[in-house]
Amino acid sequence: MDRAQAHTVEAFTAALLVLGAVLFTLQATAITPLTASTSNERVENQQRTLAKDLLTTTDANGALRDAAVFWDTNTGQFDGAPDVGFYASGGPPNQFGTALNETFRAKRIAFNVYVSYQEPDGSSSRETMVYMGTPSNHAVVATHTVPLFDDTQLTASGATQTLEAANASFYAEDVAPNSPLYTVTEVRLVVWQM
Repeated sequence: MDRAQAHTVEAFTAALLVLGAVLFTLQATAITPLTASTSNERVENQQRTLAKDLLTTTDANGALRDAAVFWDTNTGQFDGAPDVGFYASGGPPNQFGTALNETFRAKRIAFNVYVSYQEPDGSSSRETMVYMGTPSNHAVVATHTVPLFDDTQLTASGATQTLEAANASFYAEDVAPNSPLYTVTEVRLVVWQM
């Protein structure tokens, strides 16, 4: 009988030790919404796909090009942007901005939009169109190339100039003065969960 009781006590002690080790391990490992996991990778892949699809779709319907030339030559910034020169609470007030807001902002996904272009000397520069903050470590990026031509019309409210006529007042210079091509821009969309 003493032997059976000793084995029972030993089994309970071992079980308590295992349970204590498991509890200690669970407390030492904090799992947060930003902990890397396959679900985060899945969310990032979905956001990347959404961003690429949005850029492709808005390029196909002309909204992406129109957003790239939504420039106010009087203020030297995107039309309707606050004094800081970019939109901070969502997309620009045009079809591209509506697509951004419906696709991302409505789902509490923040985004930044940058327009890069080549300078005549071969270096590259960038204009910030939308800046909603510093991206998280889990941000994803999608880019799309948008060629602009000399006869491309500025789309800011009240604008009547083409890029060729507005050359000095537009953010990018004509990199191919002897051809119909004005410049090639790259729209960079960075998205992340708020």
